[in-house]
Amino acid sequence: MKQRETVAMTDDEIGAVLAGARKLQTATINPDGTPHLVTMFFGLDEGRIAFWTYRASQKARNLARDPRLTCLVEDGEDYFELRGVQVGGVARRIDDLPGVTAVGRLIAARMPDVPRDALDAYVAHAARKRVAYLVDPARVASWDHRKLLT
Repeated sequence: MKQRETVAMTDDEIGAVLAGARKLQTATINPDGTPHLVTMFFGLDEGRIAFWTYRASQKARNLARDPRLTCLVEDGEDYFELRGVQVGGVARRIDDLPGVTAVGRLIAARMPDVPRDALDAYVAHAARKRVAYLVDPARVASWDHRKLLT
């Protein structure tokens, strides 16, 4: 068996990694073709990655021009602890205030140390200046190097 097959995660394991993470790296395509890579807080909407950003941000401009992106959630410090999920696909833009607010709530729900009323007020205020995205996955790659030890 190839090492790639050994370390690949099951769908349930992938779901658990995504559900347990709060941040992801998001890569969009700049006008000159170079990657634009940023770290974002995110939520999950029926298993799909959901995030928001300011309407005039570089990533929003990049996604308006080309909706393809790659998202990465990773964990671990040492080689035999490394695990990650990479999702490549297309970002579907959400502009309407209820939809943007809903994505903001998904993200806020992953911040358990902040008082709920403060988060609700923040989401309501911030949603007016933002757009949201749902990632429709085209390909998913995963690895869990902990499996190399078993």
